[in-house]
Amino acid sequence: MPILKEKVAIYCRLSVEDKGAMESESIRNQKSLLEAYARNQNWEIYKIYTDEDYSGLREDRPDFLEMIGQAKVGAFQIILAKTQSRFSRSATTTEKYLHELFPLWGIRFVTVVDSIDTAKKENKKSQQINSLVNEWYCEELSENIRLIFRRKMEEGQFLGNYAPYGYQKNPQDSHKLVVFLEEARIVKFIGDAYRKGKSFQSIATMLNEHKILTPTMSKQLRGQDMGRKSSGIWGSSTIGKILSNSVYIGHMVQGKEKKISFKSKQSVAIPKKDWIIVKDTHEPIFRESEFIEIQKIREKKQKKSNV
Repeated sequence: MPILKEKVAIYCRLSVEDKGAMESESIRNQKSLLEAYARNQNWEIYKIYTDEDYSGLREDRPDFLEMIGQAKVGAFQIILAKTQSRFSRSATTTEKYLHELFPLWGIRFVTVVDSIDTAKKENKKSQQINSLVNEWYCEELSENIRLIFRRKMEEGQFLGNYAPYGYQKNPQDSHKLVVFLEEARIVKFIGDAYRKGKSFQSIATMLNEHKILTPTMSKQLRGQDMGRKSSGIWGSSTIGKILSNSVYIGHMVQGKEKKISFKSKQSVAIPKKDWIIVKDTHEPIFRESEFIEIQKIREKKQKKSNV
């Protein structure tokens, strides 16, 4: 009877941060290296899984999840990666799979460059040390990126994914804002209506009656996927946010929140006194005198409601 070859799943990953690194880290070169290694070991390649532009700290990588699902049902016996960090940079994730679930599922994990092989018991300490080093690397990288972003914010560069309502990114420089006239007219209308005595809700009602697209809907119509659902209806909270935003008098306001940690996607609000505000970075929609008047009206109404 012919000897059945062991089946191997090849896993390749490249994050946004890695793209500035050596060419050897490219997906193409990872695949080439791993395919050659698998052939030399006389393993049958089951499938090549590839995640591009995904951090190694994340477990929600599409091909990673598909590979894990197939590993669980025994579709292959081996997972092969260039390094342990390509599989994961999280010590928690690595521990969960390499030392808990893979042995349970009969999966052997092998890397080419750092010589990890879960079939060798003496390898376990190396795997755990690698996990810590990979996590430290991510933490240091995250801190460096945070400092770079802060410096750019302090220089008045816009770093958001989407321009605030009423503006768009300058086609020649995406870190600068330029007025988007169609939306800017709506912002001006909102400010004028409020100064004439209209409430947030009455302004929202007027916009809805005239079928004016909300900020989210307007962006989605222009092909900017906000990644969020919208009712398509203006509300008083949206009006309030527009009327309190200093971006509409030409000031760049950023750094309003920060991530809980380099491992988490969750963010927490930063006190207003610590926001990064750079004045006169772009064309205003409100005159400063108009904005000051709007804030005085808001304060006055707020005091009345607290009585």
